[in-house]
Amino acid sequence: MKSAEVTRVERTFRDDELIVSKTDPKGRITYCNDVFLSISGFREAELLGQPHNIIRHPDMPRTIFKLLWETLEQGREIFAYVVNRCKNGDHYWVLAHVAPDRGPDGTVTGFHSNRRTPDPAALEVIRPLYARLLAEETRHGDRKAGLEAGFAMLQALLADKGLSYDQFVLGL
Repeated sequence: MKSAEVTRVERTFRDDELIVSKTDPKGRITYCNDVFLSISGFREAELLGQPHNIIRHPDMPRTIFKLLWETLEQGREIFAYVVNRCKNGDHYWVLAHVAPDRGPDGTVTGFHSNRRTPDPAALEVIRPLYARLLAEETRHGDRKAGLEAGFAMLQALLADKGLSYDQFVLGL
């Protein structure tokens, strides 16, 4: 089940709500809470077993997901602003905290993500940044080259500020 075309209608959720999901090591959804179901418009049966990118919004730069997966593969947690697409094509912004789940022997058994309402002032910085990253990614004819160029742009921005991505995001 795919999401509908983008509507440009933004949905929100309350500050006291958390969107929670868990995935297996391949990123397939194994758990989603009621807040996730409510805002995304999907039924639980439509999400379980599906890749988490079922809610990926086309305005979300792939650069951020590259950073997210590289961080998780290193066994570290990450905080990131993400725009997601609802089943009907609407969208919603979140501040995501994604971390590996580990089994008793320390191996990664999956990932969990808690998403909060984003700070509106932070989105004033994130939206134009993500638009620039996405423009850089799409201006290249080759998707891989575009991803590498967007990632290099993000790394240069962070180096100029002397910050890690988490420091940048949490400092907004």
